[in-house]
Amino acid sequence: MENLDVMVLRTLQGWRAAGRRALLATVVRTWGSSPRPVGSIMALCEDGSVVGSVSGGCIEDDLIDRHTRAYAQGVPTADAGKDHCIPSGPPTFVKYGVTADEAHRFGLPCGGTLELLLEYDPDPNSLATLITALEAGRLMQRSVRLADGVATLTPAAAPTELVVDAEKLTNTFGPEYRMLLIGAGQLAEYLATMALFNGFAVTVCDPREEYRGSWNVPAATVVSDMPDDVVLAFKPDRRSCVVALTHDPKLDDLALLEALNTDAFYVGGIGSRRNNEARHARMIEHFDQTEESLARLRGPIGIYIGSKTPPEIAVSVMAEILAVKNGVTLPRDMEVAQAKNDRELAHNDPGVLVCGVRAA
Repeated sequence: MENLDVMVLRTLQGWRAAGRRALLATVVRTWGSSPRPVGSIMALCEDGSVVGSVSGGCIEDDLIDRHTRAYAQGVPTADAGKDHCIPSGPPTFVKYGVTADEAHRFGLPCGGTLELLLEYDPDPNSLATLITALEAGRLMQRSVRLADGVATLTPAAAPTELVVDAEKLTNTFGPEYRMLLIGAGQLAEYLATMALFNGFAVTVCDPREEYRGSWNVPAATVVSDMPDDVVLAFKPDRRSCVVALTHDPKLDDLALLEALNTDAFYVGGIGSRRNNEARHARMIEHFDQTEESLARLRGPIGIYIGSKTPPEIAVSVMAEILAVKNGVTLPRDMEVAQAKNDRELAHNDPGVLVCGVRAA
């Protein structure tokens, strides 16, 4: 499954290339609680088709009602009222949730407010150029002139926040997040599947033919070179994560060491607390590492949820990766130890209170 922004842009480009009226909505500002972050996009076709999201659905419904009702009723666009078709002209701003009544009407939490920029009939050729660049793994800035909606594209050196001023809106797109998995076992299949539907491009490395032969996630790229060489070729950046899953030091250790020398936002290896300590000791003894140089190496990986099976472990690892990606502070060791202790208490005495709640 491809990155959501690319999916929105690709669908929008297809509508426009086919001569259909369409708009692109971008979240440009939020106040208070907001269902979608700044930079989120959605596209709306004249027939009411929608891809992407700027809210939980209520604002999308309002945009559909405002811009496509005439089409749905069979009224030619030229004869439709301006409030119920996609207009022509420069981009416009629209706010939702300004009052308590609007917040309730549009389902915005706690009176939150958001502002959208609506672009009408974006140029399909410019969209095609942007999609081609994103598919090639390039980071791109798209600037839209507010006076007339003309968009310009420029390569970007690093991801930046959306910026809007009196003259233009500038948003950064792609490349999609990437995940490199070392090992093609069952856990890797579950983790790869979850990463794909979360918008990651997944590469799986395993030089062991017996594991590659049973791989069953066709959307992931599978390679057979030695893991440390694959990490070098992969060139992890700030939108990349590297996860070692083989339990084999000959495969995991060198790959993790190479990954620690990159800008990858997440580097981690599977294993228990004891195995993780042994991994650190090996790297310090044999590869001249220090605890400081290994500070970014995560292990045991995953958020503690008491998991034992491969699919549940994959859920915990994917949750941790997404938390790190989204800048969320994770529980510390003491909290994990407390969670384990509470679980044991609940298991041994079903009537015990855990976090103020009596276990069933």
